[in-house]
Amino acid sequence: MSIFITILEGVYLLIAFIMAIQAIFNIRLRLFIWETPEHAWLNSAPTVYLDPCLTFTILLPARHEEEVLRETMQKIYDLNYPRELLQIIAICREDDPNTIAEAQAKIDELGDPNVQLLVFNDKPINKPHGLNLALQVARGDIVTIFDAEDEPHPDILNIINTTMLTDDVDVVQSGVQLMNHNTKWFCFLNVLEYFFWFKSSLHFFANVGMTPLGGNTVFVRRELMETLGGWDETCLTEDADLGIRLALSHARIRVIYDDEFVTREETPHTIEQFIKQRTRWNQGFIQILFKGEWLKLERPYQRLLAFYVLVLPEVQAFFTLLIPVSLLTFFFIKLPLWISLLTFLPLYIFIMGIFIDQAGLYEFLKAHGRSWSIREAAIMLFASVPYQFLLGLGALRAVSRFLQGATNWEKTAHIGQHRQ
Repeated sequence: MSIFITILEGVYLLIAFIMAIQAIFNIRLRLFIWETPEHAWLNSAPTVYLDPCLTFTILLPARHEEEVLRETMQKIYDLNYPRELLQIIAICREDDPNTIAEAQAKIDELGDPNVQLLVFNDKPINKPHGLNLALQVARGDIVTIFDAEDEPHPDILNIINTTMLTDDVDVVQSGVQLMNHNTKWFCFLNVLEYFFWFKSSLHFFANVGMTPLGGNTVFVRRELMETLGGWDETCLTEDADLGIRLALSHARIRVIYDDEFVTREETPHTIEQFIKQRTRWNQGFIQILFKGEWLKLERPYQRLLAFYVLVLPEVQAFFTLLIPVSLLTFFFIKLPLWISLLTFLPLYIFIMGIFIDQAGLYEFLKAHGRSWSIREAAIMLFASVPYQFLLGLGALRAVSRFLQGATNWEKTAHIGQHRQ
C-alpha cells in the first residue's frame, strides 16, 4: 500500500509540474511582444505606402454564407488599391445554391470581370479543396484568403504591398481580431485569445522559425504556393499545416498586428458552434502531429515548439479527464502537506493568467476606442473557469473524433455579430 501511495504522490507531482510549466510558457507567449521596445515595433504597419506594384488574387471561400457574403464582397472590392491589380474569386460548392445566388448577384452588380465566381461539385467538401481549385486560375503575384464574414481594413493591400517590397519577404501574416467581445459570456476570453495570439504569440513562433499561420489575412507569393502544391485537402487546419511547410521551405515570414489595420471577425454565436470550431482546430493539430512533417524541421527547438503546439489537444483532453479524478482524490486520499501545497502551483499561475486577461481586455478596449467597465471585467473573471471547461470539451471531442476516423468538416456558422 505504501508503494501505491508513493507512486500516486509521484504522479501527482509530475502532473502538477507539467501543468505549471505549460501555464508559464503560455504566459510567456502572451507577453512576448511587450518584453522589449524592439518587439513592440514588430507590429507597426508602414505609415508611408509605396506605389501599388504587386497584383493580388483574393480568395473568398464561402459555404452557407448567404447572410454575410455580399457585404464582404463589397468591402473587398472597395479596398484602397487599383482594381486592375486585383482578382477576387468567390468559391462555392454546387450544393449551396443560396450562397451562389448571393455571390452571383453581387458580381452582376459590380460588373467587373476581375470579380469571379468558382463553383465546384467534386469532393472533398472542404475549404482547402476549394482554395486549391481557385489557385489553378489565380494570376496575382500574391494570393490571400478572406473568410466570408471578414472586414479587412481598406488599406490592407497597401500595407502588404509596401511590406513585401521593403522587407523582401515571401509571406505576411497580418492581424485578425474577433470584435464582439461582449455578445456572450464566453466571447470575452475568445476575443482575448485572438488578441494575444496574433499580437504576441505569433511573433515568438516567427522568431523561432516555426509559425502556425492563421486561417486568413495570410499573404503568400503565388509561385511559392504553387511550388508547395497548395493546401493539404485532408487537414482540418490547413493554415497551420501550411505554416509548417513554409518553415521547411525556408520561406521568409513577417508578422504584423497593428490594431488599426486588423481584419475584423466575429466569435461563434453559440456554445455548440464554439465547441465544434475548437474540435476542428484541435483535430487538425492532431492530424499534423501524426503527419510528421514537423520532424523534418532543422533545429531541435523548432521541433520541440512544433511538438508543444501540436500535442496540446491531447494534453488538454487528458487534463480535462483528470478533473473528476482530482475531486475524488481531494475527498478520499490524504497527501502530505508539502505535496498538497505544490499541487496548487498550477492554480497560482492560472490566477496570474486571469490578471493578464484583465490587462488584455483593457488594452483591447483602449485600442478600439471602447470604454472599460467593472461589469465586463467581472463577467470575464467569472467566465475564466467555465471557459477552460469548454476548451477541454473541444479537446476531448477532437481526440474522440480522431480515434473514430471522423474527418468531415464541421463548419462554423456566421451571422455578422461584429457588424452590429
